Amino acid sequence: MAADIRWQLTERLRPEQPVISLRQLLHDQWLLPDRLIHFLRRRQHVLVNGRYETMNRPIYPGDQVQLLFCGDEFRTPGANHYVPTPAPQLAVLFENRDLLVVNKPRGQKSHPNQAGEEGTVMNDVAGYLRGTGDGAYMVHRLDLETSGAMIVAKNPVVVPVLNRLIAAGEIHREYLAVVEGRLTGQGKWNWPIGRNPRDPRWRSVDGLHAQPALTYYTSLAAGPERSLVRLRLATGRTHQLRVHLAHSGHPIVGDPIYNPNSPEKMLLHGATQRLVVPFSLKKIQITAPLPPYFAQYLVKYGLN
Repeated sequence: MAADIRWQLTERLRPEQPVISLRQLLHDQWLLPDRLIHFLRRRQHVLVNGRYETMNRPIYPGDQVQLLFCGDEFRTPGANHYVPTPAPQLAVLFENRDLLVVNKPRGQKSHPNQAGEEGTVMNDVAGYLRGTGDGAYMVHRLDLETSGAMIVAKNPVVVPVLNRLIAAGEIHREYLAVVEGRLTGQGKWNWPIGRNPRDPRWRSVDGLHAQPALTYYTSLAAGPERSLVRLRLATGRTHQLRVHLAHSGHPIVGDPIYNPNSPEKMLLHGATQRLVVPFSLKKIQITAPLPPYFAQYLVKYGLN
């Protein structure tokens, strides 16, 4: 059996672990999708203290639970076929067995748009992990001109877990943006976002097939020409922060789409990643340092 196993994840249950069934552990606590649980059960690839146990079996603090995967359990097992960057300059903010959080620079794409493309964050992660047995798996992306914290999974098992945690708002990112004009106070914008009818690559408030979108904002410093704003996404629509800020009358400085007359580079940075670590469910906060150009701009406009 071992020769067919591609991924093996082993967890020791903590002393405070409640006594629940194995199925409840996998589905309700660890957030594994039904499809994966089905394969684990059918193939007897879930072991408790080294032995296969039925899904109704109670688990206890201190038990060792082992999950075995061959690869065909996943709908896109080849999704990590990125051309590895030979000597990647990757700023790793956090790493464990299952994932990385990296500090993406402005001007670098998050992922390739076509086979064989190079130079993206995912290519860099593939190069960084080359030879380890791990791969690079997309969890979320940042726009080309946005810098900051970005999660990348190292195996396909944790991708749906991370997606569920993000969708539930358990994992979220906070951004810093320099915007046009004087924006003060705090609040929220809940304008729905859809495709721009003039260009399907863009988005607009109340656009085509608009979906609910919620952004929380807090002004950290406000001058007559520019303001520094902290932003938190409650939903994850494409270009959500950029569209909401533009619709509010305070577009991001340098936004090439929603503030095209601004001559500067875009000033949007994913400053903080509030991460829930899969399986352990430990909550940690990861900070991505401001790029030097961003910090210098804050000094220039007295927003630091």
